[in-house]
Amino acid sequence: MNEILQVAHLKKVFSRQDGPDIIAVDDVSFSLQKGEKLAIIGESGSGKTTVARMIARLLEADAGSIMLDGEDITQAKGTKLKQAYTRMQMVFQNPQDSFDPRCTLGDGISESLSNHGKSKKQAADMTKNLLALCGLGEEFAHRYPHEVSGGQCQRAAIARALAIEPELVILDEATSALDVTVQAEVLDLLNRLQQDRGIAYLFICHDIALVQDFCDRVIVMHNGRIVEEGTPDDVINNSQQAYTKKLIDSVL
Repeated sequence: MNEILQVAHLKKVFSRQDGPDIIAVDDVSFSLQKGEKLAIIGESGSGKTTVARMIARLLEADAGSIMLDGEDITQAKGTKLKQAYTRMQMVFQNPQDSFDPRCTLGDGISESLSNHGKSKKQAADMTKNLLALCGLGEEFAHRYPHEVSGGQCQRAAIARALAIEPELVILDEATSALDVTVQAEVLDLLNRLQQDRGIAYLFICHDIALVQDFCDRVIVMHNGRIVEEGTPDDVINNSQQAYTKKLIDSVL
């Protein structure tokens, strides 16, 4: 498999006026293959979400590099960043917050299609198909974010992420706000989409039990650094770090 993502020596420091600087991410390096599902797990404050937001270019990296399908996007802006977003999309923890409350779900999905040259009719037809792909009827195109459940809104957010057929989808705690049944349904949906389309997933999570059956590989972060890496079964059954064992014991 070819690499869709290469991250090398990423670092992020947050300055504080009332205390010492916080090193949120410290020399993080890893790669993600095309069609692979990679989880980054760790407790709150471990740096996993900061890594995801730097890759998605929502935060500037203070050091290191981000290569997307062989192109350096570490400092990408303007047209180059727009081109990067045709290959990479992100799904957030709270889907209601990621949609404009004044617009319908259909408007939110079709906007990205219109931005990439689709006509109004093409965008409307593709939005209906994307909703169906994610298990939602076409009537959901006319509903507002506050009119649907969290699970339904997250499905719509996944539909929006898939609209421009990305090769990489970053999921930042995208199932943690859902109840267990809906969580399982969304993971099943993501699995089917990955098998059908060969999408690579970067799955940010705090729960290793959740990723055991879903992901091919898992990275464990602690205090901004990678402390363990391997298949979920290897990390669970043969963890080398006391922190990882503690993390596993808290959920298994």
